[in-house]
Amino acid sequence: MQPGMSNAEKRSVSPPFNWPGEPFHVALVEPDIPVNAGNIMRLCAATGSVLHLVEPLGFRLTEKHLKRAAVDGWERVCLQRHRSIGEFLAASATRRKFLFTRRGVHRHHDVRYQVGDMLVFGSETRGLPPDLLEEMSEMTVAIPIMEGTVRCLNLSSAVAVALYEALRQVAGRTQNAV
Repeated sequence: MQPGMSNAEKRSVSPPFNWPGEPFHVALVEPDIPVNAGNIMRLCAATGSVLHLVEPLGFRLTEKHLKRAAVDGWERVCLQRHRSIGEFLAASATRRKFLFTRRGVHRHHDVRYQVGDMLVFGSETRGLPPDLLEEMSEMTVAIPIMEGTVRCLNLSSAVAVALYEALRQVAGRTQNAV
């Protein structure tokens, strides 16, 4: 940190990070809770990730509603909307997709992520459609949760865990690693 820096400048300084040349993609299928979507929008803006929202949404996607969900900088989010799961699957047909569910076949840290991968999450109340999970069962991923504690993680927490694991894998370690 350089002497004479303001508090705002000090807060904006972060360790160097090897951001991938191509972004990751995060898909929310029929999300219900605007605050979760707002947190995920902020996460996607902070990481340069593309956010896909698959309708129907449980909230209105307006500036007023996004501001209420505590999203600053929402205009920096690369946002793609899809009218249905079918439209989404057709538009993303060439991308590898990992479907996150508590009953996933793979643990999130065992997947070998590649730049451009799509991390897919379901609704907070219903999860991903059962037929999609069955059809793509080998691409299902779980974030471990200690038995007997909680039913699931909050959606925005799960997205953060998965996205930063993917970024960690593709970015590698810097010379400043401890």
